[in-house]
Amino acid sequence: MIRKFFQKRKIENLSFFVEPDEIFLDSHNPGGFDRQQFEGRIEKSISKGTLVGVMVFFIMVMLLFSARLGYLQIMRGEAYRERSERNVLESVIIFAERGIIYDRNHVELAWNEKEEGADFAARISRTPGFAHVLGYVSYPAKDEKGVYWQTEYEGKDGLEKEYNRTIRGQNGAKIVEVDAGKTVHSENIVNAPERGGELVTTIDSRVQEELFRLIANASSVSSYTGGAGVILDVRSGEVLAATSYPEYDPGILSEGKDKARIESYATDKRKVYLDRTISGLYTPGSIVKPFLALGALAENVIDPFKEILSTGSISVPNPYFPDKPSTFKDWRAHGWTDMREAIAVSSDVYFYTVGGGYEGQKGLGILNIEKYIRMFGIGEATGVDLPDEKGGTVPSPEWKLRTFGGDPWRVGDTYNTAIGQYGFQVTPMEMARAVAAIANRGVLIQPHFLLGKENNSRSTLSFPDNYFQVVHEGMRGAATYGTASILNVPYVEVAAKTGTAQLGAAKNRINSWVIGFFPYRDPKYAFAIIMESGPTTAAGASGVARGLFDWMNGNAPEYFQ
Repeated sequence: MIRKFFQKRKIENLSFFVEPDEIFLDSHNPGGFDRQQFEGRIEKSISKGTLVGVMVFFIMVMLLFSARLGYLQIMRGEAYRERSERNVLESVIIFAERGIIYDRNHVELAWNEKEEGADFAARISRTPGFAHVLGYVSYPAKDEKGVYWQTEYEGKDGLEKEYNRTIRGQNGAKIVEVDAGKTVHSENIVNAPERGGELVTTIDSRVQEELFRLIANASSVSSYTGGAGVILDVRSGEVLAATSYPEYDPGILSEGKDKARIESYATDKRKVYLDRTISGLYTPGSIVKPFLALGALAENVIDPFKEILSTGSISVPNPYFPDKPSTFKDWRAHGWTDMREAIAVSSDVYFYTVGGGYEGQKGLGILNIEKYIRMFGIGEATGVDLPDEKGGTVPSPEWKLRTFGGDPWRVGDTYNTAIGQYGFQVTPMEMARAVAAIANRGVLIQPHFLLGKENNSRSTLSFPDNYFQVVHEGMRGAATYGTASILNVPYVEVAAKTGTAQLGAAKNRINSWVIGFFPYRDPKYAFAIIMESGPTTAAGASGVARGLFDWMNGNAPEYFQ
């Protein structure tokens, strides 16, 4: 009885904690359980077998790791310790390939060749005839410990230097594991190298090679010290050819190993390192006469049809020796000549008179001579895209005072300046640009080597068209019957002007010049060629020009059309 009583009391007490509505759920009111989270479900405990299985698994994994660790630390520990001491992780440069330089026809002028076992490629240049325009590079270099202190190619001259940032590329890097014996155990590229951009130039490699060959041959045969030549598009300023002789070997300078050869370059009296096209300064001689003619017409100094008599010289009083007049010689007696013929036959007496005045004929005077010469860019750098270009010199009273310690200007100085002598100095590139402005009738362009480059640096010279026509006809006369008659060829009409500048006190050597343009009736190209310091009897620059035109007629006739 007592037992039943207590059981009954226990059940009654339970009713206090569990209500009937907590036991029986209304099927229409499930309580909003989230079945995806297992709400409203009765959970079942994990069995002891499962727990034991998981425990055994983890114990086995730990035993395996412990066994491997023991093997590495105890059995192989010494070997791995030695290897870790011998192996080093190094950051290694992956050298970028330099961009290729092409000519206008996409012929390679400078390219790369990877040498066996080398870290970087060798730079190869087209030869002969391209050394000065292309230049050379210095290679990446190591110190005594084998660490690269120069990590990139560096352009040292020519287009390699001028456009170094365009064609140099971007080096990459890799991580390499090596031991003390420099054996590579592993490597991983971190940054891939980026090849440099290509450079397409305005040069026609065929024309350039032939021009160089002709200049080199004339130097050898006729004992000239050297020479240079430039061919220029008179409309765009594109440089078709620009070559200088003698030249260096770019590969030898880049490698720097042949010390004897490099020393010979430095001591060669012919100035092998000098790019004569842009840095060679030469007395121009009579090639300045067409520019004086334009100045004389612009200043109304003389009518182009007026004739001046050349008997072979003129004489003017000498203020220091009244009984000994100063004589200024012509290279020969030309008789009566007007402006066109004076240009064609290169009469010095005509241009003495037009430049400085003589016997009632007024002259330009030195200030106007300087004005019109400089108007065509003579006496200053052209701005061509090559390093180390030099500007020329135009004589003037101020220049003489500076150069000769206060010595005043005299009329004789004007006469000598009028025929391109005295202190005149010009470069072939200057003269090519200047004669291009005559050819295109008054547009002074900027020469350049990068094909497709927009030429914004140009100026227009204000001369009437008939003034240019007079000079054109005079220069055409030089090629048909005058001093450049060797250029009277059947396949293209050439207009030209020669110049011969005497050198030294003995005047037994000369610089031989020829400038001009072609085709005559529709000018497209201007040229300037200098043969430096040869004997007075030597065949000159006009002979080089003739050889080039003959070659072009058979191999590049498109330039004559």
